[in-house]
Amino acid sequence: MSKIETFFRSCPSCGKRFEVRLVSKTLIGSQRIEENLPMDNYPSELPDYFLPLGETEPAVIDEEDFQYAYKCMHCGHEWMEKREKFSREKD
Repeated sequence: MSKIETFFRSCPSCGKRFEVRLVSKTLIGSQRIEENLPMDNYPSELPDYFLPLGETEPAVIDEEDFQYAYKCMHCGHEWMEKREKFSREKD
């Protein structure tokens, strides 16, 4: 998670912005997903339902689950949030 996203986050207790600090980021799970996805050789402005049938390619997607711990430097409130991060392996 970037420092900019943390910088603009507000405290759920006091509501202050610019006082939130990322304390820790912990990987709590990961998995690898293999599936067939639409090919990338069509114009990106077309919706997915315009794809010709059968135009797919095998893809590997890595899914990682992270737990972020935050602390407000104004009121001292601490909290945690869980987020998923997806990345596609390129050939």
